[in-house]
Amino acid sequence: MNQSIHLSEHFTLGEVTKSRYAEVYNIPSHVAIENLKRVCSWLEELRKRYNQRQVSPPSDHPAHPGTPPNLGGEKITAAPPSDHPCDTAAPHSGHLGDTEEPIVINSGYRSPQLNRKVGGSPTSNHLTGCAVDIRVAGIEQAMRYAVILMDYADETRQDYDELLIEKNRYGAIWLHFAVRPSDNRRKTMFLIK
Repeated sequence: MNQSIHLSEHFTLGEVTKSRYAEVYNIPSHVAIENLKRVCSWLEELRKRYNQRQVSPPSDHPAHPGTPPNLGGEKITAAPPSDHPCDTAAPHSGHLGDTEEPIVINSGYRSPQLNRKVGGSPTSNHLTGCAVDIRVAGIEQAMRYAVILMDYADETRQDYDELLIEKNRYGAIWLHFAVRPSDNRRKTMFLIK
């Protein structure tokens, strides 16, 4: 599998199939790759809009380089480590030499074997390449991402299947986002596991 193939401008096949469990088979079908491309088109819009919001903080709240994001819209300089089961330290979102904030994918496509290994749902959208879990720097960034994706859905009259802010028992937070080819449910929730 050629992991350097671009599914969109900033996202590669390797990025959406990576796993810390190298011994587990995790190669998507052609159908799953097409589904991943659809999800990545949404992620490109998220990346663009999030970075546009980060460029110009309100004039009454000047930006301080190197500080985490806050209501003033300041940029974050690095994503914190994640406890997500599929998280790896692989490069992400084509941000090398790029000053924009990347969207970091913790988990994308999962083969049935990998999905079982990480304790995923047997009906998970990850199995078909329709879902990604996105690393966030905290609840505020997760909420900002969610608002951008919901606004984009409304503006384009497209739907997503799942938009979930998830938190595990260790306190790690991530955004689960899924788009199916059809029959999207627009399921939006905050889940604590």
